Amino acid sequence: MPLKAESQDLNETERKDHEFIFVEKSFSCSQTETTSQKGANGSYFICQHCGKSFKGKGNLNKHKLIHTGEKPFTCPQCGKSFTQKAILGRHIRIHTGEKPYTCILCGKSFVQKGILKSHMKIHTGDKPFTCKLCGSRFVHKANLRNHMRIHTGEQPYTCTQCGQSFTQKGNLTQHMRIHTGEKPYTCQQCGRGFTHKGNLKKHMNSHTGEKTFTCGQCGKSFRHKDTLNSHMKIHL
Repeated sequence: MPLKAESQDLNETERKDHEFIFVEKSFSCSQTETTSQKGANGSYFICQHCGKSFKGKGNLNKHKLIHTGEKPFTCPQCGKSFTQKAILGRHIRIHTGEKPYTCILCGKSFVQKGILKSHMKIHTGDKPFTCKLCGSRFVHKANLRNHMRIHTGEQPYTCTQCGQSFTQKGNLTQHMRIHTGEKPYTCQQCGRGFTHKGNLKKHMNSHTGEKTFTCGQCGKSFRHKDTLNSHMKIHL
């Protein structure tokens, strides 16, 4: 009752601010996992697990899935689950082959905008991250971090099925398909599935008849790199 009486003496703007402060105190006193605060650019919401702040409550709710482990969006083709609908949408492109982001310099297309942005550095030659041990330079910080494991011998990604360890998460992901039988790369012409994108690319040559691997000694071309390597022994 004291709050109501006090609010009657305030103008509309002051009353809303006063009520907001009251709501914030209610948040702080409860045991909720979300706390909202009011800043210069409006209200924002704080994750009580890690302290990160978000402009909208919806963004916070998406973020909280990282802590809960919940992945409500599932791929209908391979069953892989994701925390966000947008991430599932990008994943679906693996199955459909859609590549909506195209490099204006070389015409190469990509499934994600971020990958295109990374690709553009090939043309600019920008490699801002340098290894202090050997001087190798990299386009991305993550590439440098992976490279450093060559020097340290670190293999932080371990298979829970067989115990084999890997330097990169992507290598572990590919390895796990040995155990799960997952084949996320599908030929759009015959429906055959593959565990690796490179294997699908090789397979597509059987449909197109393209021979992309050429012997530098005699000029003979082959569909597969392995076949070219075998052929090269003739010239040894």
